[in-house]
Amino acid sequence: MSSSGVLLQQVINGLSLGAIYALLALGFTLVYGILELINFAHFNVFMVGSFVGMWALQLLGISGQSRVLTGAVLAATLFFAFAVTMIAAGALGVVIERVALRPLRGVRGTAGMITTIGVSYILFNLILLTVGAGSQNYPNPLPVVRWRFGQVTIELREVLIWGVALALMLALHLFVGRTRLGKAMRATAQDAEAARMMGVDVDRVVATAFFLGSALAGAAALIFGLYYNYTSFIIGYTAGLRAFTAAVLGGIGSIPGAMIGGLVIGLIESLGGQLIAVRWTDVIIFSILVLVLVFAPSGLFGRAAPTKS
Repeated sequence: MSSSGVLLQQVINGLSLGAIYALLALGFTLVYGILELINFAHFNVFMVGSFVGMWALQLLGISGQSRVLTGAVLAATLFFAFAVTMIAAGALGVVIERVALRPLRGVRGTAGMITTIGVSYILFNLILLTVGAGSQNYPNPLPVVRWRFGQVTIELREVLIWGVALALMLALHLFVGRTRLGKAMRATAQDAEAARMMGVDVDRVVATAFFLGSALAGAAALIFGLYYNYTSFIIGYTAGLRAFTAAVLGGIGSIPGAMIGGLVIGLIESLGGQLIAVRWTDVIIFSILVLVLVFAPSGLFGRAAPTKS
């Protein structure tokens, strides 16, 4: 394969990674846009979601990569796995908001953010103590199907990632832009007190934001497992930091920014590993995080929050 072919193949890989990061970054963006809170528990909601997806597939009798499904059976299996994972992760996000964060909503300062760090460590250690420290072989019923276009090969799993990610991002965009509850979320993000005076149930809006963000993290977690064929208690840290960088790069609080930022970080990770060295990708990615925070804290698509009267 020529150098141009290798680069094109890395672009394909980067788009797949970027789709995962974009879905995960949307969770940070939804919560921050409404509460101006960095939810560090989101890291390990993603990790727990990967285990829920694994258990859902195992419940259907699928273990490892030994059982391959096709057609309607494969579609039904994936639908079940995504539904269970997204609902479970979304419910976990709502519980975190209701139990750990709602009592602190009126407290000024960093109490809420520090609480999310504590919740993240609770989830981290619960999985570590119950499941163990070893990597788990992820059930994967996808057949190995490849299409070759010149020097580039595209696999079925990559088409699945792109299709699911695009569908979920479009659904979120339509929900926020077209539905009554989505309009309430936008109103709360602009001014929660004014929205409350206009009859918006702010508690419901916040719970919805946590559910949607965590459900998207669950979808990203299941995609991660199917793509890499493994999961572990540590995956939330690495993927979460990259997704947080994507959210900051795109403009935390901006839904389109989170999508674009995720794709950019995925491409940087993939192309950086090819052109420079894999060990330098973290340096590049987190240098971008520092530079954006210093020189453009509102990100690519974000905007400075107006002073509320």
